[in-house]
Amino acid sequence: MERWPELPYAAWKDTSATLQLWTQIVGKTRLMLTPWLNHAWHVTLRVTARGLATPLISTAERDFQVEFDFMDHVLWLRSADGHSRQLMLRPMTVAEFYGEYLHALSELGINVLINEIPNEIVDAIPFDRDTTHAAYDRDYANRFWRALLRSHEVFSHFRTAFLGKASPVHFFWGSFDLAVTRFSGRRAPLHSGAVPHLSDAVVREAYSHEVSSAGFWPGGGAIDYPAFYSYAYPAPDGFALAPVSPPQAFFSKELGEYILPYEAVRTAPDPRTALLDFLQSTYEAAANGGKWDRANLECAPGELGIPRPVEKP
Repeated sequence: MERWPELPYAAWKDTSATLQLWTQIVGKTRLMLTPWLNHAWHVTLRVTARGLATPLISTAERDFQVEFDFMDHVLWLRSADGHSRQLMLRPMTVAEFYGEYLHALSELGINVLINEIPNEIVDAIPFDRDTTHAAYDRDYANRFWRALLRSHEVFSHFRTAFLGKASPVHFFWGSFDLAVTRFSGRRAPLHSGAVPHLSDAVVREAYSHEVSSAGFWPGGGAIDYPAFYSYAYPAPDGFALAPVSPPQAFFSKELGEYILPYEAVRTAPDPRTALLDFLQSTYEAAANGGKWDRANLECAPGELGIPRPVEKP
């Protein structure tokens, strides 16, 4: 398999839009059955060796997990008592996927009511009435997952160099992106909210503290190509003018964040180093501009099998 596959957005944008809605249906299951964790970390999906999956979901009756398998193109529903159900991933409407998914859950003895309005999508159509989105290209779904695999590895290594509060590397189904976030430890100004079909309470809780956040997104809207991004909340003075690398990185005024096209990373002589440079330089733009306590928040990147050395205080 090509480790950094081509992923032209125009070639699979319909599949991307459909898949985003399918992941929202699965993600909302966990949302309704799991206690709230700060910054909505409890609702996210995780990259796996075959696709994207929920962490373990536990109810009074069942422990179960749901996984998108982008190698065999199956949605697996597995319970801890040995029972399972599967949906073949194929071109089908969101309404059809939603109905089959709820039926599979009920056959496992799992009954859940979710909000049928998609989040963070303009002109959202309720899941049970969406017969518009029905594309599924197996090749591009697999390519997307492979891009997530490589991004996950680099993000995970980048995360090891931070001692402060940091998120897991996780996939947000609302915005359809893989993300990792660092926190300064200080409270942030109250966020204005105003995200389509997402309550202000959720947005304000997500941005309750100062952050430097980076991620990978397949594209859409203002950026019609896959890209890595990095932003700060609140953005410190001069953030948009900070020197960042590699040279292909730029600040998007429309999005309010730094952008590095995926293609620039994929075709770089050393894609991993190019992406790490972007993550580090944009983080430094946020941390230096925001006067973070970098001496106490950072450490050397982790090494294989070697504990982080700790000196006597």
